[in-house]
Amino acid sequence: MVKLTSFKKILVVNTFGIGDVLFTTPLLRNIKLAMPEAIIDYVGNKRTAEILRANTDIHKVYVYERDDFVCAWKGSKRQFLRCASSLWREIKSGQYDVVIDVSLNPSFSFFAFLAGIRHRIGFDYKGRGFWLTQKVNLIGYEGKPVADFYLDLLEKLGVVIKERALKLDLQEADKAWAEGFFRSQGINPKDNVFALMPGGGASWGKASSYKRWPAERYAKLADKVIEKKHAKIILIGDASEEALCEDVARRMVSPCMKLFGKTSLGQLAALLARCRLAIVNDGGPLHVATAVGIKTVSIFGPVDEKVYGPYPLGGHRVVTANIACRPCYRRFRVAQCQHHQCLHRISVDDVFSKIGEIA
Repeated sequence: MVKLTSFKKILVVNTFGIGDVLFTTPLLRNIKLAMPEAIIDYVGNKRTAEILRANTDIHKVYVYERDDFVCAWKGSKRQFLRCASSLWREIKSGQYDVVIDVSLNPSFSFFAFLAGIRHRIGFDYKGRGFWLTQKVNLIGYEGKPVADFYLDLLEKLGVVIKERALKLDLQEADKAWAEGFFRSQGINPKDNVFALMPGGGASWGKASSYKRWPAERYAKLADKVIEKKHAKIILIGDASEEALCEDVARRMVSPCMKLFGKTSLGQLAALLARCRLAIVNDGGPLHVATAVGIKTVSIFGPVDEKVYGPYPLGGHRVVTANIACRPCYRRFRVAQCQHHQCLHRISVDDVFSKIGEIA
């Protein structure tokens, strides 16, 4: 493979969800450590653009939203061509030396070819790496953390790995907002504040419920944490999770602070940075909590925690059910399942005992 250190302008492409984009931040950090003068730009989607723009290792962010392009294609082929050509011209004008494409989407490497990017590096998954000039065969993300797949690719490009932590830079405005929220709730720095996030898994769409521990157990756990740990609970979710969060709050005996559908991604990150612990399902919010440096207890069902769990693992705890059929999410597909015992067999006491190990 070529040596990345011989290039100055680098484009990274990852249009997956929040967690997967955060998994690329150690890759960005290590490029910057090895090549402080390098310019790194990034192609991501709307959901991740806010945290990408805040990342001090990134110079410029391009937004590619697949749904917008699909909608344009269905509505007007002319409009689609205008959108595509606008993005293509912008990227072409960047005059990049190399693209590191981990989107697993052949369209992007073809796009990079058209934009005149000579060196196109990434993973060849199911033969999708046709337009890559240098590629690493990929069966799927299995056996080790996703972030390590990215860092292994970077090592093949001659970059020495010095850091492995996820990186999420907080904006001053978001930190001020979080400070104001804590102040409005009468919370002081010595209070034992836990974030409870019963949603997550948005990238799975309608199947997101397959990742979610039952609401009634979250409610019982919250009451137990308040009683035994003398903690204050902030119940957090995005706008699409309001009904779920309300269900948890309604089932609780003790009062909690409600904060769902009211925060940007940056505000969420700043708020979590002020908490002692996050209790959360497998999904993007887990990795936001990990990236801002707080401890987490995460609940994993069909997904392999050794691949998609908190990274690095130190200071975190993962709760799973010991059943033969899990993990059943492999090679980007989840098995059809009628019982979901991988989540239903996890008890309140199972999760509470993990909380006791770190908080």
